[in-house]
Amino acid sequence: MAQTDMDSGEDGGGGGEPEVIAKASVLGGFTESTEIRALISSLPVVHESIVTLESAIERFLVIMDRYQEQPHLLDPHLEWMLNLLLELIRSEQSPPLLVHLGFKFLYIISKVRGYKIFMQLFPHEVADVQPVLDLLCRQDPRDPETWETRYMLLLWLSMTCLIPFDLSRLDGHLTSDPSQTREPIMDRILAVAKSYLMVTDKSRDAASVLVSKFVTRPDVKLKRLGDFLDWSLTTISQASDQTMGGTVILDGALQSLCYHGTSVCVCSSAPVVLQCLDQCHVAESSQAMLRKLGVKLVQRLGLTFLKPRLAKWRYQRGSRSLAANLSLSQSGSTVKAVSPDMETQSQEEDYDIPEEVENVIEQLLGGLKDKETIVRWSAAKGIGRVTGRLPRELADEVVGSVLDCFSFQETDNAWHGGCLALAELGRRGLLVPSRLPDVVPLILKALVYDEKRGACSVGSNVRDAACYVCWAFARAYEPTELKPFVTQIACALVITAVFDRNVNCRRAASGTFPYGIDIVVAADYFAVGNLNNCYLSISVYIASFPEYTRPMIDHLVAMKINHWDGVIRQLATKALHNLTPQAPDYMSTTVMPQLLPIALGIDLHSRHGAILASAEISHALYKLANQNNRPVTDCVLSVSCLCPVCVLSVSCLCRGFGGELMRPAVCSLIENMSVSKMPFKDDPVISEFSYPVSALAALCEQYYQPQPGMADPQMQEVLVSQYIAGLKSTEVLTRCGSALALGSLPRFMIHGKLHQILSGLQQSCSQREVCFTEARRDAAKAMAQVCVTAGVSAQGGSDSVVCEGNVSAVYRALLDCMTDYTLDSRGDVGAWVREAAMTSLMEVTLCVVGTAPQLLSPGLVNGMMCSLAQQSAEKIDRYRAHAGSVFVRLLHSNNPAVPHIPHREELLAIFPTEGAEGLNWNAPSQAFPHITQLLRLPQYQYHTLLGLTVSVGGLTESTVRVCSPVSLCVCSSVSVANVALCLVSVASCL
Repeated sequence: MAQTDMDSGEDGGGGGEPEVIAKASVLGGFTESTEIRALISSLPVVHESIVTLESAIERFLVIMDRYQEQPHLLDPHLEWMLNLLLELIRSEQSPPLLVHLGFKFLYIISKVRGYKIFMQLFPHEVADVQPVLDLLCRQDPRDPETWETRYMLLLWLSMTCLIPFDLSRLDGHLTSDPSQTREPIMDRILAVAKSYLMVTDKSRDAASVLVSKFVTRPDVKLKRLGDFLDWSLTTISQASDQTMGGTVILDGALQSLCYHGTSVCVCSSAPVVLQCLDQCHVAESSQAMLRKLGVKLVQRLGLTFLKPRLAKWRYQRGSRSLAANLSLSQSGSTVKAVSPDMETQSQEEDYDIPEEVENVIEQLLGGLKDKETIVRWSAAKGIGRVTGRLPRELADEVVGSVLDCFSFQETDNAWHGGCLALAELGRRGLLVPSRLPDVVPLILKALVYDEKRGACSVGSNVRDAACYVCWAFARAYEPTELKPFVTQIACALVITAVFDRNVNCRRAASGTFPYGIDIVVAADYFAVGNLNNCYLSISVYIASFPEYTRPMIDHLVAMKINHWDGVIRQLATKALHNLTPQAPDYMSTTVMPQLLPIALGIDLHSRHGAILASAEISHALYKLANQNNRPVTDCVLSVSCLCPVCVLSVSCLCRGFGGELMRPAVCSLIENMSVSKMPFKDDPVISEFSYPVSALAALCEQYYQPQPGMADPQMQEVLVSQYIAGLKSTEVLTRCGSALALGSLPRFMIHGKLHQILSGLQQSCSQREVCFTEARRDAAKAMAQVCVTAGVSAQGGSDSVVCEGNVSAVYRALLDCMTDYTLDSRGDVGAWVREAAMTSLMEVTLCVVGTAPQLLSPGLVNGMMCSLAQQSAEKIDRYRAHAGSVFVRLLHSNNPAVPHIPHREELLAIFPTEGAEGLNWNAPSQAFPHITQLLRLPQYQYHTLLGLTVSVGGLTESTVRVCSPVSLCVCSSVSVANVALCLVSVASCL
């Protein structure tokens, strides 16, 4: 199979074709023939040892499984492999284990190549009948280890029983001894087949094949067919699908009738079999396989009631002869669809249809609505086969019944079965062109069929089957027949190929469209496998063709921004952002007014998607206006009046039901409105949105800054006071939100309030209650964000910048967070706080060093580096890696360097600059040999031992092993006695 991979990040909207990389993964031939020959030849030796035996079987399986997708490559080698294995099986010196092993290898080959082809290679001469039958009779049907032997023997026997001689001739020499009475070969084979139809393993399938070939022999049909049918019908009538044994019996009996059922069930017995199926209610069985076999048998019974012919009224595209088509194409002629004249049709259809056909069609139509795909698929094929033998008028009634499946009162199963049936009818030319105006609208609905069921949806199989219908129609009809519908079908297929949630549907829909070559290159089978690539890249390229632009936008607005899957809603809104440059006027004048009532509706998912879509489209329109040096109100005609109402209404909704989902959407809207510089500065609605953290910075920049660098004093006081008060709330989420909001404030909002803000954050960090762990984490993050935003100045005021008056308090608070080892049912939740504190220390330190390094005293730097060394010995890989990376980053910082780092030269020797990037801190075996070297350095010894002590007490064996006291002695110069004393002192401190 040739694979084509396209970079998911390739932007198809740039006008050029995306780069396509072809990777060939096809096999050129059976390259392991020599190894397979040697493997088979070694079986007499390797079977004596269980180890070598399992190794040989596994190797044979691995080689054969490579050819599952290209089994035809085995064809030139099948005969010699079969002969080698049969030679082992037939040898009198072969023990039973070797014989069974030979049949096991035969089964593996037949599984890969397919039994229908492989069984034809078995020897099938008269001399083979008796030995194969005798060997099969000697097998134990209940032995679970040798089922492959029985399976292959049944297939072999099904070939030998096809000899062109009356089987009674084989009985002559068997009864030459008058003292012995031997059962005839015919009866023996039939008895064996019946017995294996009742077993629970795969031999039952092979027995069905044997029956289908055996009872269709002229001599057997004459003498035993009636008795076999009586036995089968009696078995079906007496068995019950409510038990496991009954299900197995029914399965075997139905399979035996299904295989070549049109030959087995002659017209005289077909009504009896159909009546038996009705009485046993096979169609109502709880077992899907039994229902499938029932449908399969019913369709074959239906074919026996009808003349074996091809309907003359069917639509025929071209000639059935490939040579005729090729000759016409070379001569430049065209082949027109064939439609016979009415007189010919009348003569052809002048015959009676048995009453049983109506029952057959009714059952097949019921099978289209079955809850299992295998049943629906079998019923669809049956509809196509039976309809092909009906007169045109009756066939049209069948088509009408199939179209009744496409009702919104029907389940997704009926829609799926209806699509499969239409594809079969179209593929066989049984759906005449006059029916296309009725069929195409239903297929277009099926291409977007999606029904919500609980926490998920159903309909992907319907959409996939609808793509199959389109594929079948494209190959069944002349282009002139499909011309009135091609634009609708193409748009629907493109939309499915790009925007469907299910990858199978996207791949099924990627096919032939207007501008087909260009689109297929961008949206081929492999490119549409990536959902993000489809929505954000491929869609932009396809929308550049005007035929698809508006249909794609309309589909996103109508079907995707209200989708039950939040990921799809978000991707749809981002896709609308990317598609806005293709149709800006349509977005502004048509789409945006459509979004307003949706945003104010009662459906939560629709509100969420509409708000996100309004935000993305508004921002995209602003960027277009900015590129053209036009006011934003010129491009965003409706947003200026619609969005304030939308935002106000949704803000009321999001505080109630669905707030967790709606609040981020409203934040996104506010952020995009602010970034887009919408003229809402004096609108009272702006004051309502002081809570969204992600949008706060953009909101303040646009609406709370009367002059550049100067905050609105009233709003500054309101916001800062509100958030500092939130840091003392009893709700942890309120504390988290308030801390993050303070961290996101722009510089002009912090100016004059820095002392107040830092004091509130430091107080929040110091409260060690378990329930406020997340609040301490976010406060530690916010402290660094505030410091970096405010800036550093050695001579500045403590209310405006980081200076000598407040830098020590910031470091003390963050270093205190480094000692947070809070535990609860979730584990070491204090690690969240320590991780945030490490990141904040690094950010603040690099900021201070870059502007006023004199603010860092030796004590502050010593405490920071020692705490990081302790965390670098952490038992949890993630936090150890984070601490180690921060430690090395500060150590290697040289623009300028961090001052007052204790033992800098020794540390650079342990962590050299050139090897720092290659050190894997996540691996204890790599990290701890470096960390334990810190024990040589007096400043780091205590904190390193403290971290190692925690790691030694951990549950991870690899961590405990590499940081055990013995390892410490090996990796450092500290004696065992000193280590023991340190551990005792640390334990006493703890």
